[in-house]
Amino acid sequence: MTDKNYKKLLLVTAMTASLNAQAGVELMSSTINGEETKVTLGGYAKVDVRHVQGDIAYQDYWVANFPSGNAVDTSHTGFNVKESRLNFKVQHGDVTGFVEFDMYGGGGNEVVSNSSNPRLRHFYINYKNWMVGQNWTTFMPLHALPEALDFGGPHVGEVFIRQTQVRYTHGAWQFAIENPETNGDGDIGAPSSAVGVTGPQADKDESIPDFVARYNHKADWGTLSVGTLFRQIDQGGLDEFSVSANIAGRIKTVGKDDFRFQATFGEPGRYVAAGMTPDIVVIDQNTEETAVESTTAYTVAYRHFWTENLRSTLFYGAAETDELERKRAHWGINLMTDVTSHLTTGVELGNYAIKDKGIESINSNYLQFSAKYSF
Repeated sequence: MTDKNYKKLLLVTAMTASLNAQAGVELMSSTINGEETKVTLGGYAKVDVRHVQGDIAYQDYWVANFPSGNAVDTSHTGFNVKESRLNFKVQHGDVTGFVEFDMYGGGGNEVVSNSSNPRLRHFYINYKNWMVGQNWTTFMPLHALPEALDFGGPHVGEVFIRQTQVRYTHGAWQFAIENPETNGDGDIGAPSSAVGVTGPQADKDESIPDFVARYNHKADWGTLSVGTLFRQIDQGGLDEFSVSANIAGRIKTVGKDDFRFQATFGEPGRYVAAGMTPDIVVIDQNTEETAVESTTAYTVAYRHFWTENLRSTLFYGAAETDELERKRAHWGINLMTDVTSHLTTGVELGNYAIKDKGIESINSNYLQFSAKYSF
């Protein structure tokens, strides 16, 4: 194939791109010297209208943090499209490259432009059984995430992290070494890819990668997985070996309905209940004695199909820490309908609550309307 004909092929395939709900928009497909090359555009556009009222400050979506650090009398309605995302996948023989961005990179304001900067979510390479790059941690059970309008659902009970790693998959088994980061030792958590990271930002003690092993069992009745996380906590005057476990499942019930759950135990730190606790905590303010925090977190969710295109999910997630005695929970219920095979609309009602040691129990309710166009 000549360069001239190849350019024509690129133009024609881009102009006649086929739309597929699973594979996205195929921008190019061709075979050159016996090797097939495909370029695919994917992602979705999502519009959220969200009202939060209660004692916990407004957020576009709940994680397990304590926004503002104190109770705030809140009644706020927010409109945003920042969850929307774009991804590109390039397949060339046995090698696949994937990159994805959403709009939660910060910047902009609500006065004039409402601009938001892109944020890198994923950037990785697949080759046969190997995956290298930034992706969801191997410790995270993606099959157990509830279908929710709140971005990510009950983060408070979930394993939820993206980071650079090297992963090997053999049948139902997955093994990975992942980027080490000890949160709570006073560093700023600068990524290892940051240009010019030196001095106290370089985390001089983080020399051993985190290690994850996971087993995924798939059957006619659903999916069940067990994962283990091994980390060396060598910061803040500590030198300890940390172990955590996660068990998760997605079980088919009646018709198209399913039950989803996950539970995490041990010392997962930053891997679970995003924003709730650091890896290392100070347990004595006078002596500044530190300890590795232990966390127990879980989620349960049931999805019911009222009709072929109309469905609801009821979910609950919670987490509790041992040393700091933090307790936080999130529940929600939604109603979603597929207007077309690519357009989904819905409404969700829920509550986020904080009951930490030393503070009065506080909570905020939220009501969210969303429209999502997947391509």
